[in-house]
Amino acid sequence: MGLFKGKLAFMFFFFQLLVLCLTDTIVAVAPKQRELDRISALPGQPDVSFSQFSGYVTVNEQHGRALFYWLTEATTFPEKKPLVLWLNGGPGCSSVAYGASEEIGPFRINRTGQSLYLNKYSWNTEANILFLESPAGVGFSYTNTSSNLKDSGDKRTAQDALVFLLRWVSRFSEYKYRELYIAGESYAGHYVPQLAKKIVDYNKANPHPILNIKGFIVGNAVTDNYYDSIGTVTFWWTHAMISDQTYKSIIKHCNFSAEKSSKLCDDTVNYATNHEFGDIDQYSIYTRSCVALPNKTMHPRLKNTLLRRRVSGYDPCTENYAEKYFNRPDVQKAMHANTTGIPYKWTACSDVLIKYWRDSENSILPIYKDLIAAGLRIWVFSGDTDSVVPVTATRFSLSHLNLTTRTRWYPWYSGSQVGGWTEVYDGLTFATVRGAGHEVPLFQPKRAFILFKSFLAGKQLPKS
Repeated sequence: MGLFKGKLAFMFFFFQLLVLCLTDTIVAVAPKQRELDRISALPGQPDVSFSQFSGYVTVNEQHGRALFYWLTEATTFPEKKPLVLWLNGGPGCSSVAYGASEEIGPFRINRTGQSLYLNKYSWNTEANILFLESPAGVGFSYTNTSSNLKDSGDKRTAQDALVFLLRWVSRFSEYKYRELYIAGESYAGHYVPQLAKKIVDYNKANPHPILNIKGFIVGNAVTDNYYDSIGTVTFWWTHAMISDQTYKSIIKHCNFSAEKSSKLCDDTVNYATNHEFGDIDQYSIYTRSCVALPNKTMHPRLKNTLLRRRVSGYDPCTENYAEKYFNRPDVQKAMHANTTGIPYKWTACSDVLIKYWRDSENSILPIYKDLIAAGLRIWVFSGDTDSVVPVTATRFSLSHLNLTTRTRWYPWYSGSQVGGWTEVYDGLTFATVRGAGHEVPLFQPKRAFILFKSFLAGKQLPKS
């Protein structure tokens, strides 16, 4: 018996030693990988004082799914500022192409695609911004299982993003327990609340959670299929984009709660988009369209349902600059991107993912209720010249949360000008951004910056 106890004690000691060795190895590997991800400088980049990192985090070993990120740390005191994860929508569009390169990131791409210049209203003056290309198949993010490109959906996207964050903060341990916020736009109206819910549920199940989520902010967000659709058609009519006859026909023939629309509905919507809209940018109805590329049109699947909307961005010319820049071998090398030799060009949006998207929640409103109850800070904003996910759609959807008004509707200010309008409810703040299209920080960077600062500070938007 004594011999058995001795062997047992030795085995236990050996096991402890093994665990310590493995722990030391993991701790040692994480900082090493962190430094391998450091960007010394991007081609054509102006001098900056902040640090940048980019690279891959494997989120599923079995299928070989790995997500690409780009971290731009805060310009001052990054160790004291929160972490903000930014997600673009689509589904299937790149946060590097949109959020980082033409919205909230520190750099803008010149027309030639050869150099970068600084964004005066970059959000990384207030926070450490983490851009994620999600799900696998978007931008530089990849999967070794080709069928994954045709079976993506909301659930797997949220789960992979959670795994990404947990593994990423293990690599960047200084962000463990740091205040975390999630931000995004359009179809990220699904991604952002769904990921926030995943994190909240994960934290409840773990005694020592490392993701200190505090809230989220989403713009021109796809929220509820039924109310969004009614609000979209209402916007078209009230902004004189369609005739009275077409409006009445859509209301009569389109069943917005059905999974598939009728032929009469399809025909009416097709007539509106092809014959009544004219050659406009549906994402920004009052600004000039780019003449270098064809004007954007609705994806056929989106036309058929009026439910899911593609984030193709404001200016197709700007997308073109991004596609020039991020397909350059020297840029990819500097960003530690495309290390596995992806068999296709980097594009702003993946048509395959959009076409074959599987599961999509009909309504995100139940998740809002859960997250309001969990005490998260939640802000929703709308650029008021977007006709794709318009302000009326968002207002119709949010009104069905039946929240108590804390501060009644009032104009908020950017300098001496009205920046938009806002109303504060118990558990949620809604704000419009005047004169902004689908990508609010692209059209109104200063107003979007004021919005973001107010959100982070937990303060109401300025009344004067």
